[in-house]
Amino acid sequence: MLKNTVCLVTGGASGLGRATIEHFLRAGSKVILADLPTSAGAELANSLASDNVAFAPVDVTSEQDVSRALEQAVARFGRLDVAVNCAGIAFPMRTYDYRQGKAHSLGLFQRALLVNTVGTFNVARLAAGVMGRNEPDGDGQRGVIVNTASVLAFDGQAGFATYAASKAAIVGMTLPMARDLSGVGIRVVTVAPGLFETQMTRELPEKAVQVMVGTIPFPRRQGQPEEFGQLVEAIVANPMLNGEVIRLDAAARFNM
Repeated sequence: MLKNTVCLVTGGASGLGRATIEHFLRAGSKVILADLPTSAGAELANSLASDNVAFAPVDVTSEQDVSRALEQAVARFGRLDVAVNCAGIAFPMRTYDYRQGKAHSLGLFQRALLVNTVGTFNVARLAAGVMGRNEPDGDGQRGVIVNTASVLAFDGQAGFATYAASKAAIVGMTLPMARDLSGVGIRVVTVAPGLFETQMTRELPEKAVQVMVGTIPFPRRQGQPEEFGQLVEAIVANPMLNGEVIRLDAAARFNM
């Protein structure tokens, strides 16, 4: 299903984004790897040694950056069929730290919403304009947008109010965005991963990760980024998946 499909993946230099790009390339897709200019995106694109991947330096909060990346997709590969939003940031910080007598940084709260929520919306809204130029398939479909939320949008841990808020907003925009774009045949689906083995989780205390893994019913382990890529492929392939949020979490429900 992904063969010759043209995809844009943000946050593509690492973690879920990188695994998704590698999965797409193996399936025969053409990919724009979008990530910050300071990321390892250019080096990764070169190391993949494929004419089917190109790096685009992108800050997802910038309209100009995202527009340029979309133009690059059309100039190089002729169209855009799929946009996958994997770019995001996270940091643990309590609403109020009573030990230090210090409130959560308002600037960091705003930054998380800007990157995670506004960035996702920015890419989706602009990608939709490019996808709308495509000739529809037999179902009338012109494109697919896949956003990344988190199970913390539903089961927020202590210290993650900011991250949970930014991801809950992505969950909340999924259905209305799908309805907005339904008239032109663009689907919108959000994936809410649980505990996955990425740089973000590697930065958490090992003990905390072990405790969380111990609460996962089955399989009792962290998810592998490739498994995220597999689900994105299934979403692209199945035209009945639309306006939905899919938890990819091995039945995990995190408590405090």
